[in-house]
Amino acid sequence: MDTEAQHTERGPSSDTDPDRESDTEEGPRSARVSEDSAFSEDSAASDEPDGAPSWRRTLLVGAACVAFLLLVSHFVAQPFLIPSRSMEPTLQVGDRILVNKLAYRFGDEPRRGDVVVFDGTGSFVREEPESDPVGGLLRDGAAALGLAEPAETDFVKRVVGTGGDRVVCCDEDGRLTVNGTVVVERYLVPGDQPSAVPFDIVVPPDRLWVMGDHRSQSSDSRDHLGSPGGGMVPVDKVVGRADWIAWPFGRWSGVAGTDAFDAVPAPPAGGHPTGPAVPGTGSRG
Repeated sequence: MDTEAQHTERGPSSDTDPDRESDTEEGPRSARVSEDSAFSEDSAASDEPDGAPSWRRTLLVGAACVAFLLLVSHFVAQPFLIPSRSMEPTLQVGDRILVNKLAYRFGDEPRRGDVVVFDGTGSFVREEPESDPVGGLLRDGAAALGLAEPAETDFVKRVVGTGGDRVVCCDEDGRLTVNGTVVVERYLVPGDQPSAVPFDIVVPPDRLWVMGDHRSQSSDSRDHLGSPGGGMVPVDKVVGRADWIAWPFGRWSGVAGTDAFDAVPAPPAGGHPTGPAVPGTGSRG
């Protein structure tokens, strides 16, 4: 009886059985080993170059951004760095403007008073072969992003006369006239004359007569009267219209328009009775 009682008492004490204790401890130990192994594998994977190619992602994102900006610059709006004083006070040295390339893309053409960027090859400068194609490509890319000065063949000026217009300077009061109408040019630098060089020209079809707002500092159509094309810029050489000043932030605004040409009539259908006359030529810086 005592023996049975002892066995009976020993039965419920199975919770303290060494074998069960070993089994109970083995389960958590196995779980811990598995977790530690998984953590070690994850750490090793994160240390591998192929596991976290952050520099590759950075390069890809950077290249995609540059490609996107170049596409926008080529088709929509191109930054353009102002390198000279020729368009003061409208545009100042160091201004970065955005040139609207869609302004004349769908049949519209430059109008009197527009500030335009154009390729002066064949009108303002002679075409020269590119001596360093790689350097030229890099320079063009930087200029397209507004990070470098524009090519020497690119210019920014104001349209004063379009196809068929007769532009004369100056009348008895020293003012510019277009198709016989006086143009009051309030955008000029205070104290500047409309032109120190007299001229009387008729703009051929599909051409533009362009001038800078800072007349005494602008090399424009007046300086190329004797050159091939007579200083007239072909319409198809216009890159776009300068619509915004994007930098510096203190000058962040649209390029101001002008009503100076609102009263100018269209040229006569049969053309002007007198052809181009060039009383004199001169040069400015």
